[in-house]
Amino acid sequence: MTALLEVSPALVQGGIWALIIGEVILVALVIFLLLRVHELRSKQKAFLSGKNGRDLETVLDEQLREVRELDQEIQELFEISNRLRELGLKSLHKTHVIRFNPFKEVGGNQSFSVVLLDGKNSGVVISSLHTREGTRVYAKPVLAGSTDGFPFTEEEKQAIREAMNGKPVTI
Repeated sequence: MTALLEVSPALVQGGIWALIIGEVILVALVIFLLLRVHELRSKQKAFLSGKNGRDLETVLDEQLREVRELDQEIQELFEISNRLRELGLKSLHKTHVIRFNPFKEVGGNQSFSVVLLDGKNSGVVISSLHTREGTRVYAKPVLAGSTDGFPFTEEEKQAIREAMNGKPVTI
């Protein structure tokens, strides 16, 4: 044990120098890290504070609020679009007109059939038959493109087909 106490002075002096060098390296490392932390804090402060004193958190809160408002407006527009689609299916927008001569003795295509259908191919056929004695007008309901209890003439059937196919009206 006395051998341990009798350490050579050169060994002790070398150990002291090693400790001093280690401490200098540690102090230099601490100074470097402090400077780096200061630099990062400066960058963070610059990043988080924007123009006119507004910080990033405030800007993000405003953006989130605007996104929520826009989402609500989109939902409202979607509902309006659905209502318009339903209304469009109910409105009469498929039309066609056919002029014809039902009788050989009367010319000039003075008789006609007018078809008015909605988006579900339901609506009405209005036909006018012109004779020498006068004109008769008939209205027949159309349900999903076919008769609803009243037989259609060939001209009415043709007008319904062409209205359902979106053929343009030619008179």
